[in-house]
Amino acid sequence: SSTLYALPPGFVESSCRSRIFWMKLNKLLLQGKFFQLEIYDPYAGPVLLDEKLASRCGYVLSEDVWGNPTFRASVLGCHVANEADELFSLTVNIKVSSFSSMRAAVTYTYPMYCSYPSWASREIVCEENYMEVSVKTDVPAVSNDYTVAWMSALPETQNVAYQQWQLMFVSPSGRKRITVSDAVKLGYSFNNTLSRVYLRAPYHSNESDISVVSGVNMNMVTSTSMYRQRWLLLLIDTTVSCPIDGISFTNTTLTWTVPSIIPILVIQESTFLSKNIVMGVDDQVIVNPEEKNYLLEHNETHIRITIPIGAEEGKLKSSISGGVYGVIYSIDLFLEHTWTDAGWQTTKYTVFKSITTPFMPQIPTVINNTVPEERLFNVEFGHFLPDVSLVTIAIGNVPFTPREAQYHGFKIYETFFSNRTKGFILEVSFDDPYVLKEYVNRNETKYTLLVNYTLSVGPEMKLYYHSAEVECVIADIELPEAAGYCDEENLYLTLPTFGLHQYWNLYLGNKLLNRHIALTNGYLAATNSTHLILQIPLFAAGVIYEEVSFQKIKARFDVALRKVRTMEILQMFSISCSFNSSAFIICHPDGTVMVSAQMKTVPAIDMSKTKLRDSSCKPRDYNEAHAFFKFHVTTCGTSVRFEGDHIIYENEISYEKEILPGQSIATITRDPDYRLTILCYYQAKETLVLGALVSDSATSPPFGSGTMVPTSNTAAYRRVRQVLNVVSRVSKDKSFMEFYEPNKVILKRSVEPLFLEVELKDESPNVELYLENCWVTRSLDFNSTPRWNITVDGQVILNDQCIH
Repeated sequence: SSTLYALPPGFVESSCRSRIFWMKLNKLLLQGKFFQLEIYDPYAGPVLLDEKLASRCGYVLSEDVWGNPTFRASVLGCHVANEADELFSLTVNIKVSSFSSMRAAVTYTYPMYCSYPSWASREIVCEENYMEVSVKTDVPAVSNDYTVAWMSALPETQNVAYQQWQLMFVSPSGRKRITVSDAVKLGYSFNNTLSRVYLRAPYHSNESDISVVSGVNMNMVTSTSMYRQRWLLLLIDTTVSCPIDGISFTNTTLTWTVPSIIPILVIQESTFLSKNIVMGVDDQVIVNPEEKNYLLEHNETHIRITIPIGAEEGKLKSSISGGVYGVIYSIDLFLEHTWTDAGWQTTKYTVFKSITTPFMPQIPTVINNTVPEERLFNVEFGHFLPDVSLVTIAIGNVPFTPREAQYHGFKIYETFFSNRTKGFILEVSFDDPYVLKEYVNRNETKYTLLVNYTLSVGPEMKLYYHSAEVECVIADIELPEAAGYCDEENLYLTLPTFGLHQYWNLYLGNKLLNRHIALTNGYLAATNSTHLILQIPLFAAGVIYEEVSFQKIKARFDVALRKVRTMEILQMFSISCSFNSSAFIICHPDGTVMVSAQMKTVPAIDMSKTKLRDSSCKPRDYNEAHAFFKFHVTTCGTSVRFEGDHIIYENEISYEKEILPGQSIATITRDPDYRLTILCYYQAKETLVLGALVSDSATSPPFGSGTMVPTSNTAAYRRVRQVLNVVSRVSKDKSFMEFYEPNKVILKRSVEPLFLEVELKDESPNVELYLENCWVTRSLDFNSTPRWNITVDGQVILNDQCIH
């Protein structure tokens, strides 16, 4: 049951366009409700509108592109009241309920009126769900009262009248002649008014056929209506043909094509004359299409309408397909073409077309508008239609609603563009804890903003996800500058502590300069709130002696500033000073020993006459109180022994007393005895990496440490020649864990390192290993050439031919 109510304001709009009733309901007043339409028949009462009734009776129920329910009806529809083929009226009941069962429905009655006095000889309407042709004739009406439609409450009268009409269909399957009542059962509608006969046909019926006209598929029903009464036989051509496609798309436009001449409707094409072409959107005629950038063009074969996608009369809608954002554009068009030909005085041909584009992907763009000087990310995300809203935004994988993001300190706001789209702008400080920070290059920080957007898209409110990564690199880190100075016995290096261990570390050679290394090498390290102060004794490990001369040493200490992760050297901090030292011993890593020996005897001796174990090794320089020696550990009678993890090289400086010439026995003199023992310590298990072709100061080995011990006469050390158990192997890498098989050829490029291990297997304490000659060849023959020397007479050889 239902009750009649007055219409709410703005609920219904209606018009009469040409020969079509047009009614539109406001969807806003139907939100959350259900509705039905009833067609009011003055004799039979309300008839519920369904799809089958609509196509047979000349009705269309659909939605416009904005989602508003739309109803259209032909003035020749089943339940339309007709006055002299000029005035037409139709009453529609609109039932609205909160329940799908339509119980407790509210019913609004809405009458519509249409005046259409100027009929063409033949009028054809191509609607979404039916084709209709009406032809002017003077045949008497089906019933005595021409205002009564064929679906009136008087079926007996109809049946009598219908017996006088028959329909002849011509299709590929042959000819078929049926009565009007049988045609109704097949979905057709036929009747005659005071001055016209009309036939309404569904698309794709059994009696229809498809033909291609100028590249457009046309659905056509070829029929002849026959009226027989006593001596009268009247044949009327009620053939109808409508386009069923003709739509094409580009990225920016949609095009609708309709044939200019449809042969089955124009028997004598030579007499065809196009009179007028009109296009419209919804129920409005577009008077000047070019003003809206519409293109209406026609020639002998085609009428073509081109619409820019996004035109205001249509609707763009956001959508999601396969996780991709895109848009769909819809527009409701109609076309009226009026022509004349010899067969018919005038034909008015009207086509309605609701067009929707396929899904068009619109990959959103992320624009980085960041100004580094402001230390603020500014990210623009767009472009979207107004039906898109931001649900959440994740910064560094932490999700925030827009309200939470604002509370945290992010700025999020919408921005609108001239093409009716919008975007979302996000502002995040570089210093926000959710921004990733990475130290790069020499003095730069790379700030990375990871953003994940979650959007609600379209009227269906589907979720769309999009991630973005925005980077900004700015030079906002100041590399530390070191200062150095010296006193009489130490070198000092001071540098800022900011960034140490966070961005960079200090390295001594290839070793991290930490507290353990500092203590081991005898350095003193002190820090205050801003600086690190490093004290390096003159004779500590790691000091580089640039120049050593008699009673003078020019020493340098280098520390490398390296990046924490990549070990890249960013800066070398060096302090260099000259020292006056009366006595010293310096043991170089290549085995060179430099000694400044001081005379401490009473009475004084002639320092020029001092010598090493090998008496041919004399001072390089001397004065009354000092003697300066420089020699290699493999010369001048230097002995070697192993003690724990160290190799100890030993020599001594002595003074040879004078003997008077020509006498066989020694002469007693006042010269004192002078013995000075020289010891150089080297780590026995230190891996020595030599680079002849690739030079890297970072791989230089640490210096040996030396001491001078005055002692009495010591017996000379002699080596006994014997067969030794010596094994040599080549390691595959610097770990010395995996070795090549013996007696196998090893191929290496000249820039590749070679890791050689020589081991003495004898456990006798009187046996020591001394690597005298070592070389590399291309074959197993010891005498093959070319050969590359590694050591010769115990000394490392580095030249431009030597490989590692």
